[in-house]
Amino acid sequence: MSNVLRIALVDPNDATRESLKGMLVGLDTVWLEADCSRYEFYPDIIEQTSPDVGVVALDTNPDKAIELIQRLSGASPDTSLLAVSESTDGHQILRTIRAGAKEFLTLPLTREELASTLDRISQQKYGTSEGGSRPCEVIAVAGATGGVGTTSTAVNLGCVLAAESQNSVALLDLDLALGDADVFLDSIPDYTLADVVQNVARLDIQLLKRSLTKHNSGLYLLPRPVELHDTESINAESIRKVIGLMKASFTHLIIDLSKTYSQVDLAAMDNATRILLVTQLDLPCLRNVVRLMMSFEELDNLHERVEIVVNRAGLDSGQISLKKAKETLGRDVFALLPNDYRTMVEVRNNGVPLITQAPKAAITHAIHDLANKLEDRHEAHSDHEQAETNTATSKWKKFWPGMAKAKQ
Repeated sequence: MSNVLRIALVDPNDATRESLKGMLVGLDTVWLEADCSRYEFYPDIIEQTSPDVGVVALDTNPDKAIELIQRLSGASPDTSLLAVSESTDGHQILRTIRAGAKEFLTLPLTREELASTLDRISQQKYGTSEGGSRPCEVIAVAGATGGVGTTSTAVNLGCVLAAESQNSVALLDLDLALGDADVFLDSIPDYTLADVVQNVARLDIQLLKRSLTKHNSGLYLLPRPVELHDTESINAESIRKVIGLMKASFTHLIIDLSKTYSQVDLAAMDNATRILLVTQLDLPCLRNVVRLMMSFEELDNLHERVEIVVNRAGLDSGQISLKKAKETLGRDVFALLPNDYRTMVEVRNNGVPLITQAPKAAITHAIHDLANKLEDRHEAHSDHEQAETNTATSKWKKFWPGMAKAKQ
């Protein structure tokens, strides 16, 4: 993965601080470690968190802020300091740079300007990798109905991606009531999604990874809560925060959604760069796919991110032909996963992924092909997909009319 920059921000002005926080949170290669509203408290935050970058807003008290930069440049040389200000006064800019700021940005600034500046700082600190900066690929796996193989697809896709040494992959189980990704991996987790949600404001990247269960395939798992009452603390906003932290920690994040298309599921889909909609070739499933795709058209950029994955293709009886299915859906099928009921039962009951249990099976080869297609698509469209990760809350309200009331 690209080097993630851990950032601590100080700005006594509430409006500009919130604006900067919003831009920072929207960047895939950044994790906002802390934010502060008082210059005098900021050195303690830098000492406690040791961020890669300290962002210092000058406008509330330029003299005090520049003095702070000078102090920090000596006390915390490993933290690169970035100054931001509405002022274009050349004398103030020169003073700030001489005090120790690596960069000076003029407000208001765009997300692109901020990202470009942070990329320069990252290159100065870590050098330029051969492949350049690479944002996290967030793949949400949804189902046309229950029992179509959503979890098996998510788990085995994650294991295949994790087998590549350049990848760091996590699986998030969002089927909050009945999720069983841990069963597929024969894992007994120490912590669950509920634990991470309750502590997300205090977690950093290292603590997050220690909160996850690492499978011997290399895949990290964050499972659903153990008790049903623990799901009450999990909402759309908390999931966005968890996904943001996980995006800053991994090259790939696989999200196994529930079949209810709840606000939590939709928040995850909103943050996904690719959505795999798993279906079978029967009438109820295809009808649900059509209904879902019609609903997705109302949501910003969501329809274009959905790929249809047909599972259990080649089932002997009761299936609609692939040609007829494409005509019904009005779009192509992204991937076909062959029917192999016996192997999949063994995989589930043994808690062993396909790449270990049946590495030469046709279904395993199909999962490899799916992973390769996703990687090719990600590389070809990474710039476009990164732009699509911006949230569009107003559009979600059409799908969930009650959301506006819940936020009031």
